Amino acid sequence: MTATDSGESPPPVAENLLRRAALGDMVRRQAARQGDKAAIIARSGSENRRVITYRDLDSFSNRVAHGLARLEVGRGDRVALMSHNEPESVGICYGILKQGAVFTSLNPSYTPAEAARQVDHSTPRVVIAGPGMAERARAGVAETRSGPRLVVMDGTPQPGEIGFSEMLEGVSDGMPESVVVDCDLAMVMYTSGTESVPKGVMITHRAMMISTTPSWSYERYVEAADVFLLLAPLYTMAGTGAVINLISMGATLVMIPRSEPGAVLEAVEAEGVTNTSQTPTFYHRMIRHPDFGWRDLSSLRQAHVYGGPIPFGVVSELSQRARGVTWATYWGQSELSQLGVIGFFANPSEVPDADSRWIGRPTPHVEVRVVDESGADSEVGELLCRSPGVMEGYYRNPRATDAVLRDGWLHTGDVVRLDPRGNLFFHDRLKDMIKTGGMNVSSAEVEETIRMHPGVRDAAVVGVPDPEWTEVVTAAVVSGPDVSLSEAELIEFCRTRLAGYKTPKRVEFVSDLPIDFQGKVRKRELREMLGDPGVRARQERT
Repeated sequence: MTATDSGESPPPVAENLLRRAALGDMVRRQAARQGDKAAIIARSGSENRRVITYRDLDSFSNRVAHGLARLEVGRGDRVALMSHNEPESVGICYGILKQGAVFTSLNPSYTPAEAARQVDHSTPRVVIAGPGMAERARAGVAETRSGPRLVVMDGTPQPGEIGFSEMLEGVSDGMPESVVVDCDLAMVMYTSGTESVPKGVMITHRAMMISTTPSWSYERYVEAADVFLLLAPLYTMAGTGAVINLISMGATLVMIPRSEPGAVLEAVEAEGVTNTSQTPTFYHRMIRHPDFGWRDLSSLRQAHVYGGPIPFGVVSELSQRARGVTWATYWGQSELSQLGVIGFFANPSEVPDADSRWIGRPTPHVEVRVVDESGADSEVGELLCRSPGVMEGYYRNPRATDAVLRDGWLHTGDVVRLDPRGNLFFHDRLKDMIKTGGMNVSSAEVEETIRMHPGVRDAAVVGVPDPEWTEVVTAAVVSGPDVSLSEAELIEFCRTRLAGYKTPKRVEFVSDLPIDFQGKVRKRELREMLGDPGVRARQERT
């Protein structure tokens, strides 16, 4: 419960400022410490480059806060932003936080119906449409029941809307006189929805201030001198969380419009990027880009990876081009204020048990347990966590909250192995474990095996309902260019490397896997696709 919900009288601003822990204050403090340092470098190709200093960011976010106050946005009100990765989006986020409001975001690729559903769930007082987003946001707001005020950053506002420049016209760039308490909500960030309808994760100022950001610092995951290339989208916790931690650390953030390998390689060379974070799928694509062999990647200090096991072949290839780079494995959840487990290695020989599923050890602010289906401690089982970073719950969803916050632990839904030295190895999502013929099969293990075939570019595995087996192990495979690969050949390849019950009983060759913006496979969509008996016929026609 926040102070707003409890009915307590909020303290006066002066008393509140004396000892408060609020995320927006970190911009003001960094501006005072190093106002001329680049907070954000925004690139759009080699010709378009903007530098936003910490002083600029502080001033702009103050103006946003005052502009929102003009629209009667106050403490605890939600404000939603629909935007791609733009530097203005960072300032808007901090303006919302400085005003004591709650930041939430809308996926720029949402259909009007999807946007309307999330807006009606989060009930923001204001929706801000970022550059190029006016029409999409307008269509979504038009379908809502809640009817928030729409602010558009470009284009001509329609009746009832307000232009962003108009909202900021004549407002002060001084510090807002807003009360913010550390247990107030800072964000409601929606889960990716790869497995179910997205849920709004409630994160307080306190969770980030005393858990995630210190963990980044203690583990030297990011340092103040770093130039970090942001690739995760701001509408995710991975993106917004990274921004907040980087700004709190006083580092420099590089932003590009799209996470395209060529643009990433160009930005690393041009800006002397020291670290970045992406999925194994992305790194795999990057090393195969035509520019990879000649771009200067010597500035890279760390390559962060999350979302799946990193192939050691990819590690070796990038390490040859970026001598001295350290790999940082990363596991986290929105429900944990982003970060829970980190591990470092310079080469595959340093990975415990030579197991590419290694995700590291818990950060100093996280305690873990691994339990079996009965709740007893186990070497392999569901990962449970407790930490100051654990979410307050799912917004307006007490049933889902109770399902994961119980017995004093956050039940993550991830299946891991815990060794005696405290190392954690990711096995699968609990929901992605396939139950076939009374046996449990890790989809991740089968996927890793299939990718070992030289003719396979990518693969994803799910369980498809079956009257005899309950579920059958089913693979969707993207073969390499000009590769002739049959279902029987691939099944036989797996059979020599996996137990019979783990071997796919069915393989479907597809042109692409359904993935989200972060490179994660949309398993729910894949199950629907592979459960459709017409999928093979459609693929053959195309």
